[in-house]
Amino acid sequence: MPTSSNNKSRGTSIWIPTLLALMLVGGMLIGTRINNNAPFISILPKDGASPRIAIGEGKLEEILRYVDAKYVDDVNREKLTDEAIAAMLKELDPHSNHISVEQLQGVSEQLEGNFDGIGVEFLFLDDTVTIVTPLAGGPSEAVGIMAGDKIIQIEDTIVAGVEMEQENIVNRLRGERGTEVDVKVARAGEDDLMAFTIVRDKIPINSVDIAYMLDEKTGYIKINRFSATTYQEFMEALEEMVEKKAMKDLVIDVRHNPGGYLQQATNLLSQLFNEKGKLLVYTEGRTAKRSEYKTTGRNFFDVDKVVVLIDEGSASASEIVAGAIQDLDRGVVVGRRSFGKGLVQEQYDLSDGAALRLTVARYYTPSGRSIQKSYDNMDEYDADVAERFENGELSEADKVKLSDTTEYRTARGRVVYGGGGITPDIFVPLDTSMMRENYIVLRQHIPSFTFRYLESNKGKLGDNLEDFVRKPLPQSVIADFLDYAASRDTKVSPSEFREVEADITNFLKARLARQLFGEEGFYTIWNERDEVINKALEALDLDDPLKLRASKD
Repeated sequence: MPTSSNNKSRGTSIWIPTLLALMLVGGMLIGTRINNNAPFISILPKDGASPRIAIGEGKLEEILRYVDAKYVDDVNREKLTDEAIAAMLKELDPHSNHISVEQLQGVSEQLEGNFDGIGVEFLFLDDTVTIVTPLAGGPSEAVGIMAGDKIIQIEDTIVAGVEMEQENIVNRLRGERGTEVDVKVARAGEDDLMAFTIVRDKIPINSVDIAYMLDEKTGYIKINRFSATTYQEFMEALEEMVEKKAMKDLVIDVRHNPGGYLQQATNLLSQLFNEKGKLLVYTEGRTAKRSEYKTTGRNFFDVDKVVVLIDEGSASASEIVAGAIQDLDRGVVVGRRSFGKGLVQEQYDLSDGAALRLTVARYYTPSGRSIQKSYDNMDEYDADVAERFENGELSEADKVKLSDTTEYRTARGRVVYGGGGITPDIFVPLDTSMMRENYIVLRQHIPSFTFRYLESNKGKLGDNLEDFVRKPLPQSVIADFLDYAASRDTKVSPSEFREVEADITNFLKARLARQLFGEEGFYTIWNERDEVINKALEALDLDDPLKLRASKD
């Protein structure tokens, strides 16, 4: 789900480039989280309507009237009001925020339809557009834009550090499908700006990126966020794999999924349990009474073993899914420690057409743990993911930092912890192989090459996905690609190419598969080298994957 926040005046650490490798595949939409550093989990009012409230009564309104009437210079009353609201909400938590009328339009777009753009999720930090993640399969991801990149220049215009209106920046990035936009980005660890030409495209707003069979019995569903249609998309994918492909086990991938609607997550979870009345999650706040979400006992399909994939970008609703599966011992969780966002927001319409998204409660997993990490220090909150890299947590399981050592017990009596995310049962370290400079430089030419190559060679690479996967990519295709890259002023020596050959070949083959066979083609190739998925399959091969978890306690 999209969010906005009040981080403009808040300092933040730039993500370390090695950390960004994990975000290459995941992604969402441009403008998904305007002015925020983490996602939200939302509970809509039961009647479906958002209460309308007015901002500006009492002392704040009184002061604004004095300023308006008596101040020595002309003032922009609307801007002053917005700044006052931002300052107030900043004192609460990282996820309570004010959403302008213009931002709400973007919210509606990503929930209800499509738009033409470059396909990135971004936020504003220190008056600079910072990429949270490129949309998987989108035009920015295709050329090599990465999480953490900061957009400095669009065409001939500097857009960083010049206090340009964010709507103005968005409009410069958006445009008609098929048109190009030149951007220059600053990337951590790189001395010079990196130039990219991005071909705008139609940006889909599906929350399920892909659903297909990893093997003869294991289904795979990748969910990029929990939107209003997630449960429906999930059920359609499940039905297809169970009824037509005899699926037994299921891998749910919520890596770098920032969350969204709580009800969508609990509806999905309920389909994984036969029993009625099992507690999945509960919410509670100062004025919000405890509200419990339980299984319905009305699951439509039988699913045997379950694995949930998470990483440091998995937050809120994603953590609800992982936490329930872990606490109830329904399956295993594989990957790296999740984001740690356990606050619940409700959205209220304001009288001017804007909205207030206010934290009203915390959510708790079935064992009773809150996984919200501390936000006493906002700078540390923003820099948390970079800190995980620096302290070695993303590479070594025994360096995971627990902010709360309170012990909670799962259904089988295993010890789990809260206060900083869901710690996986099976740890998989960060893959840094695709962070090498020559890989990054060559990668951005692959999308345009594959399009041009297949215009005249489409029938030469196979007629079906199974054959395409089985056969190695012809050396002639790789040679043609290197010639193409050289024609675009990107030359690498034979020794330099050998260092990145495996990764470049894999990405090139995956992109060709996407154009030939759709998203299933891309992910079938791409996921073969995904160690997190390979670990999930290893766990599913066991008679009881839960025994693997118990052996680690």
